[in-house]
Amino acid sequence: MATILVTGGAGYIGAHTAKALAGAGHTPVVYDNLLKGHRAAVRWGPFEEGDLADAARLDAVFARWQPAAVVHFAALSEVAHSVADPLLFYDVNVANSLTLVRRALAHGVKAFVLSSTCSVYGDPERLPIDETTPCLPVNTYGRTKLMVETMLADAAAAYGLDAVALRYFNAAGASFEAEIGEDHDPETHLVPLVLMAAGRPERVIGVNGTDYATPDGSCVRDFVHVVDLASAHVAAIERLLAGRLAGFRAINLGTGRGSSVLEILAHAERVTGLPVRREIRPRRVGDPPLLVAEPAAAARLLDWRPRHSDPDTLITTAWRWMQHRGTAATAG
Repeated sequence: MATILVTGGAGYIGAHTAKALAGAGHTPVVYDNLLKGHRAAVRWGPFEEGDLADAARLDAVFARWQPAAVVHFAALSEVAHSVADPLLFYDVNVANSLTLVRRALAHGVKAFVLSSTCSVYGDPERLPIDETTPCLPVNTYGRTKLMVETMLADAAAAYGLDAVALRYFNAAGASFEAEIGEDHDPETHLVPLVLMAAGRPERVIGVNGTDYATPDGSCVRDFVHVVDLASAHVAAIERLLAGRLAGFRAINLGTGRGSSVLEILAHAERVTGLPVRREIRPRRVGDPPLLVAEPAAAARLLDWRPRHSDPDTLITTAWRWMQHRGTAATAG
């Protein structure tokens, strides 16, 4: 069993992955500056507070724990923020990742898993999206993630780094024990926003377009349970350490099927027993009608299949997390 450095491990997917690593017998060492993450979410291994821009601090952490691998989550991810302040995203997502890769290699760490995104594809010309789909990101966030992927591919060729970029589609859900869940500020993701509006008529969910060429006219997205995403990171790390993956690989994490915005609203009302007020709005510029992954590579390379990513499980676990925190509305 291995010691794994988990950058951004106090965040949503990072904390779930730390839990999954610990459950598989590994020691996750969380490195996080807590600007976006939550100290209370670090529960399954040691915590080291620090910023990725601080090379000396990273050196001290690598020297102390001597990790066998890195799982890198620490990044900014809000698309609108990336457009408004692109240089910040280049600093945090690209420059800090360069510092991390340099320090990892300096300490002899050559197994690396990157938290990446389907945003690297932009508006794809064909569906479902597989790893051969051209990467043409349409916002700064997607461009910064693609830059880090390119950096890892070049480092793999030049220095013998073995790296996997896991390109997520839409993460959702919460741990089955309701210990950790989605807790962003501000919240921008559909499932928690819908649940925050359940039973609260003062909150409105905007449905941006109902005239797309989809079954019900609303946009369709590929939602993946965060517990499934965490298990993929464990699988990637274990295969890298066992020498079963070499060089650089980019792998999609999706279900191969989609749920529409209106379907998510209907599932939320059924799970919670509460109404969700919605408002039909014009289409948003740049919103593709359908984004669905082709997950065959993940099945082949990681022996990974999403087991908990049906809409009812996604919403039930997220709702249980909100109830556990006392932030959910109640009937009556």
